[in-house]
Amino acid sequence: MSFDLKNLQLFVRVATLGAIGRAGAEFGFSATNTSQRLQALESELDVKLLNRTTRAISLTPDGELFLDHAKHILEDIEDARTALSRTSGTVSGKLRVTASASFGRSHIVPYVPDFLGLYPHVQLDLNLTDTVIDIVEQGYDLAFRIGDLGPSSLLAQKLDDDPRMLVASPKYLQRAGIPQSPADLTNHACLTMQPREIWHLIDRSETMHDVRVSGPVTVSLGDAIVDWTLAGLGIGKASLWQTGEHIRAGRLVPVLPQMRDLSDSKIWAVRPPGRLMHARVKAFLDFMRARIIETNKACYADLI
Repeated sequence: MSFDLKNLQLFVRVATLGAIGRAGAEFGFSATNTSQRLQALESELDVKLLNRTTRAISLTPDGELFLDHAKHILEDIEDARTALSRTSGTVSGKLRVTASASFGRSHIVPYVPDFLGLYPHVQLDLNLTDTVIDIVEQGYDLAFRIGDLGPSSLLAQKLDDDPRMLVASPKYLQRAGIPQSPADLTNHACLTMQPREIWHLIDRSETMHDVRVSGPVTVSLGDAIVDWTLAGLGIGKASLWQTGEHIRAGRLVPVLPQMRDLSDSKIWAVRPPGRLMHARVKAFLDFMRARIIETNKACYADLI
C-alpha cells in the first residue's frame, strides 16, 4: 500500500477544520479536486473516513482512528526532513508565522530581508494581526505573543520581558493635571483596550493598587493608544518598546513613575506541540530572538 502524502495532509486538515473547501484552498485545490483526493485515500484504505452532508463534515470511527496514525506518519516524515536538512545544512520549506500587528511591524518585519538573505530556500508566510489565532487549527508553525498565555498544550518559550509604563503628553497633563496617586486616575481620561479596564499597579512598598479606569475611547491596537497619548487625548499604558523613543524626546511623560505595572508582561514564542522543532522554525526563532532583544534594548534600556 502506498499513500499520496498530499492526500494524507489534506485529510488531516479537513479533519481539523471540518470543512473540505477551506482545507482544499490551503493546498490550492478546488472543492471537487479535494473531494476526489479524499475518496482516493478512502479507496486506498478500503474504509470510509468521513461522513459528508451538505452542511457538515465529520469523522467516522475509522476516520478517528486513522487520524492519529496519519498525524504520526506526517510527523515522522517531517522529522526525517528536519534531520536531513540539519545534516545537509539546507534550511528550506514554507514557514507560517503570526504575531501581533504592532509588535510584528517593529520587531519582525524590519529583519525579514536579512533572514531570507541567509535562508533563501524558506518561503515565509507572515500574518500580523491582533486577533489571537488558533495556531494548531490554522496550521501555523510559530506565533509571537505578548502577555499572559494562560494554560495551554502549546509549547511556549520566553524571549524577553515587556515592561509597561503609564504615559501622557505634556499637553494633556498641563490641561488635566498630574495624578499624584493611583486613585487620581479615576478622574482622568484613560485610554484602554476595553471599557472600564482595571489597571494593576504596585508601589515601592509592594502595596498593590487595583484601579478601574475609563476614558473617551477604547481600542484593540496598542499603537493607537500611543498615537492618542501623543495627541493629548489622555493617559495610556503601553510597552516601553512603543513609548521609549517618545519619552526620551519629551513627547511623552511617565505618569506615576513610582509605580510599576503588575501585569508582568513577557514576549513569548509559541508553537504547536511536537517532538522536534523543524529546522526552518528553529532558524527563524533563533534569528528573531536576537533581533527582538536588540530592538528592545535600543528602545528602552536607558529608561529602566
